Amino acid sequence: MKTLLSATAALAMTATAVFADEATLGGTPITATTLVDQAEMVRIADAIDAAVDAKDWALARSYFTDTIDVDFTSLVGGEPATIPADGLISGWAGNLTEEKTSFHLRGNHRITFHSTDGATMVSHGYAWNRMERGALPENGGDPLWEVWGTYVHGFARTQDGWKVNAMSFTATAERGSEFVRNTPGS
Repeated sequence: MKTLLSATAALAMTATAVFADEATLGGTPITATTLVDQAEMVRIADAIDAAVDAKDWALARSYFTDTIDVDFTSLVGGEPATIPADGLISGWAGNLTEEKTSFHLRGNHRITFHSTDGATMVSHGYAWNRMERGALPENGGDPLWEVWGTYVHGFARTQDGWKVNAMSFTATAERGSEFVRNTPGS
């Protein structure tokens, strides 16, 4: 099982490899066998966004395995890493406090199964952040920051159902206030 999780995570972490695979661009065809699993993975990815926007950190955490491979380097620099899921959630909670409103949206989900217990989902994503302090002249005069890009989620079937064990986001465009983007809310 550990090898399966590592293989799934490696695929999820390498967006270039995922996009190079023609089968992944279209995903695995939906069959009676895969329909429920695919619907559950889409539900989980969308539910992560809804939980983050509602700032329900416990619910957001419930969708991940205990350890997760992450790659948000197109937004924050650094290197891809394997971190505790609690660390991912506390990072999000530290940036998206009550002062900062967020809205996440994703679509065009394409899921490829690597085994009966592992899959990768590629989807397009959009995020919007608003913080009124950004509108102040000394903070740039713009309360909004937006980003578009591609998510890759690795999924592993666990005793508790499907969980996300890898997540990457590759930004393709962004606009708006760097102050809003980079400043945690208070």
